[in-house]
Amino acid sequence: MVGWGWVKTPVTYVALTKQASFGSSKAEWRLFGIYYNDDRPVVKTDNRSAAVRANDLGGIDIGTFGGHYIQAIPTAAGTFDLLGWGALQTGKWGLLTQRSGAGAVQAGFRPKIATAVRPWLRGGYFYSTGDNNPNDNIHGAFFAILPTPRTFARFPFFNEMNNRDLFGELMLRPTKALILRSDVHGLWLANSHDLWYSGGGAFQPWTFGYNGRASNGATGLATLYDISADYQWSRGLATGLYFGYAHGGAVVEHIFPGDSNGTLGFIEVNYHF
Repeated sequence: MVGWGWVKTPVTYVALTKQASFGSSKAEWRLFGIYYNDDRPVVKTDNRSAAVRANDLGGIDIGTFGGHYIQAIPTAAGTFDLLGWGALQTGKWGLLTQRSGAGAVQAGFRPKIATAVRPWLRGGYFYSTGDNNPNDNIHGAFFAILPTPRTFARFPFFNEMNNRDLFGELMLRPTKALILRSDVHGLWLANSHDLWYSGGGAFQPWTFGYNGRASNGATGLATLYDISADYQWSRGLATGLYFGYAHGGAVVEHIFPGDSNGTLGFIEVNYHF
């Protein structure tokens, strides 16, 4: 018996990856392609009216094509790291034509300083397109397919759809077993004519897997501050602590005028057999 039922959303992925060396600097590049198919007769989440969406139960067939480049550059002062990633999407979104894209740039630095905490400073920017016109035949919102919000957005009230994310991060590692991390994210919608999206994709046959709230013409989503501590007790046992505070922007204020801020905290214990 399958408790949630079969979720028939096949994903096909192909990639070409190559590593390279430039003296003491190490790099990697990758080209990839992903085909996603979803023929479930469920109402899709997008910025069209409810009546229009209810009459479009056609399937989703999207090709995502892109690549990444990462490089670590050791210097006398420390190690710099660079990352670039981008993807374009084409295909069909029910009755609409899919035309969307996303990209990210990141940089980090691990200084060689006499300290026991081994700091790692990082920063970056992510951008994914939103849909500019709910009444044309183009779906312009980048589709996140089947993401893992828990890993990359530990306070997952947002995802990679119609999103701009400017972030700074500090990681400390006082011991091999303990990692301390703190992030600050400035979050905006990429397009004020589209929705504020959240969710992680198809997880049961009768639910689309994404939620969308009206932007009301605004783009400011939130400023997120968080901190975490992860400790590896043994090879199979780890504990994590997390606390995040989100100061809501204009998008959230229009929806929750009484209190547009939010907090999330948790403790988790993971044991791997």
